[in-house]
Amino acid sequence: MKLKPFLACFIVTILFLCSTAFAQIANKNNSSVYKDLKSPETLQVLFKTNKGNFIIQSYRSWAPLAADRFYTLVKKGFYTNIFIFRVEKDYVVQFGISDNPKESSFWDKARLKDEPVLQKHKKGMVSFARSGINSRTTQLFVDMQNNAKLDTTIREGVRGYPPFGKVISGMHVFFQLNDQYAKRILPLQDSIYLYGNQYLVKHFPGLDKIISATIIR
Repeated sequence: MKLKPFLACFIVTILFLCSTAFAQIANKNNSSVYKDLKSPETLQVLFKTNKGNFIIQSYRSWAPLAADRFYTLVKKGFYTNIFIFRVEKDYVVQFGISDNPKESSFWDKARLKDEPVLQKHKKGMVSFARSGINSRTTQLFVDMQNNAKLDTTIREGVRGYPPFGKVISGMHVFFQLNDQYAKRILPLQDSIYLYGNQYLVKHFPGLDKIISATIIR
């Protein structure tokens, strides 16, 4: 008679421990964080556009996290068939939103930690765009002139925009891009994330496009 309560207690304990162990494994799997590929110390990427080609060279020593993200995105073909939606020829050119909303949603959750600014924002330098703390994802901008204020400007508590590379060939292509919309599309980025290229084609015809981005060295 005394064994039955003991056995019941024993079985309940075993079931509890098993369920607890499963929960810990599940939580461990759910907590996994996306990790970028490790970039070579230097990397050259050829961008083909409808206005001509340009080459960006990245330097991992300048901003390792940014260089790794750039390398990963290029390897995965992210910068294929995307529009250059911001063209301010006296300031910056910006691009990097996918035509695929699911792709944009994925990368929006894989945000980079902030890094220190080690290089000056001179003409041709390349950096990731950001909003607040640890918010860099896929969008790039190219300095169209020396933009010293971007070395130190503070936005939502974060200082500067760390360059990770520079345009080493084809800088003239940026000055041939359609700039009729300038920065008008910036506050409308949510719509691009939701609808992809079709939104830009419908509302902002004439934008220039990046056809492909390929590692060449």
